[in-house]
Amino acid sequence: MIAPGLALPLDEVVVRTSRSSGPGGQHANVTASRVEAVFDVAASSALSAAQKARVIERAGVRVTAVAQDARSQARNRELALERLAKRLAAALERPRPRRPTRPTVASRRRRAAAKQRQAQRKQARRPPRADE
Repeated sequence: MIAPGLALPLDEVVVRTSRSSGPGGQHANVTASRVEAVFDVAASSALSAAQKARVIERAGVRVTAVAQDARSQARNRELALERLAKRLAAALERPRPRRPTRPTVASRRRRAAAKQRQAQRKQARRPPRADE
């Protein structure tokens, strides 16, 4: 489940395995426990055209997730699929529209006072003029 009413079909996800560099000791040398999940956005039938455009703009044409945290391939497969779903959900999320605001009168006064203090501080550092 990526978003409400949107699930990722597993037949559209390519899962590849390879040897892991993570935990496992000698076990890691003989098992392909690293899992890479790849989702081709352009070829997906689960996403609408607008969703595809948003994901491609924010995450690219191919969204990938890799897991090599656990010793077992099955656990790494679960982790990779979870990470892939999170990336797709983040790419599909619409940002809240920004509501323009104005600075308050008090904040404008504080800013002006801070600028005045800074100007006085710098003026005090100057050497005295010759006419004084």
